[in-house]
Amino acid sequence: MTKNKDARPATAAQPRLQMADIARLAGVSTGTVSRALSGSPLVNEETRTRIAELAKSLNYVVNVGAKNLRLGQNRTVAVVIPVDSETRQHLTDPFLLGIMGSIADALTERGYDMLLTRVDAERLDLAAEPVETGRAIGAILVGQARHHDQLNELAVRKMPIVVWGAHLDRQLYSVVGGDNRRGGYLATRHLLEIGRRRIAFLGDIGLAEVALRYEGYQQALAEFDLAPVPALVQEVSFLPESGGQAVDKMLEEQTAFDAIFACSDLLAMTAMVALHKQGIKVPADVSVIGYDDIQMAPHFNPPLTTVRQPIDQAGRALVESLVALIGGDAPKPVLLETDLIVRAT
Repeated sequence: MTKNKDARPATAAQPRLQMADIARLAGVSTGTVSRALSGSPLVNEETRTRIAELAKSLNYVVNVGAKNLRLGQNRTVAVVIPVDSETRQHLTDPFLLGIMGSIADALTERGYDMLLTRVDAERLDLAAEPVETGRAIGAILVGQARHHDQLNELAVRKMPIVVWGAHLDRQLYSVVGGDNRRGGYLATRHLLEIGRRRIAFLGDIGLAEVALRYEGYQQALAEFDLAPVPALVQEVSFLPESGGQAVDKMLEEQTAFDAIFACSDLLAMTAMVALHKQGIKVPADVSVIGYDDIQMAPHFNPPLTTVRQPIDQAGRALVESLVALIGGDAPKPVLLETDLIVRAT
């Protein structure tokens, strides 16, 4: 499930195109190319157009962020949140607020400002726009949506972008993320160990991070000689109300379940509300585990058992990776540990 046919690893080994290469092909000096690509009137319009078209045909992009960083002219990092046009997940989602706060703290510690922006989840390549226009020296993208291939293309273009998300096969871009497979395994294994056998899975498996959590769910089931039951796999969005809707659907279809593993705490909480409305007790009748360990989780009634995402470490790891990338290094993927926090559900 982690493989992506759209990834293009063959291009990863290509050397980065330099301004000197453009100059050689255009038959001009490097200084002329630099001035032309910055729109300087010192270069005549015909030459500017010729150089710009040549650069575009070769996918050459001026790293404005790195230039600004060298000159001390820009200390702004763009934090980019993909927005799904169908679900319209809000920025008020507790997990998004938590990770944005963690990033903001890490940037402040290093003396950087933060520019918050959103892009269409179908056009993750637009995450490069703040860097290309010089508004930011680099970008941190929170989530891969469904377009791992677009992020690989940005990596080929040497865009200084670091992604919070899943670790996938044939991944060319820099990524920091929690151990999603382990998180899914720990949650499901715990439910099995307390005697649950019909465990519902709530989450959109089309998203890379959720897909890995589902793999962990499958792994734990297999260790108990169980296979996923299709009716128990509810592919729902991260919108909070989806948890309650999944529960209502299973009850309406008379699908038996004795536990729920939800891929966010909000999904778990709305699922619990729906169970309560039907007179189903948590955890006496149905056990529930969420994901993220948002601030509300220990204060819910009953306090929510969940998988803790290392949000406090996320911001620092993302910023450190981005600074290394801007400096010309190739930071290794960072896999942060996830933990099961057992409470009352």
